[in-house]
Amino acid sequence: MDQSEFEIEISLENKPAARDPVAETIKRDLLAKKGYHQVSNVRSGQYLRIVLKANSEEDAEGIVTDMCNALRIFNPVTQNLNVLNVKKL
Repeated sequence: MDQSEFEIEISLENKPAARDPVAETIKRDLLAKKGYHQVSNVRSGQYLRIVLKANSEEDAEGIVTDMCNALRIFNPVTQNLNVLNVKKL
């Protein structure tokens, strides 16, 4: 069976208990410098878009999850890996 190309979008977010200095700075600037007092919380993270060949959407998601874990693309102690979207190209 020929493999299809899939685009997988993932986010790597800091866990709630993990310190997030980037988000702390953004929140402080929003509140102090720009007056956005409606903001109660900010968390930062990373966004990745990966294109790969797989037999199905499920296989593509599994490959990306395995790859991220095996290559330590994220730190599972301090970050969560979230698959946002899997799309056949």
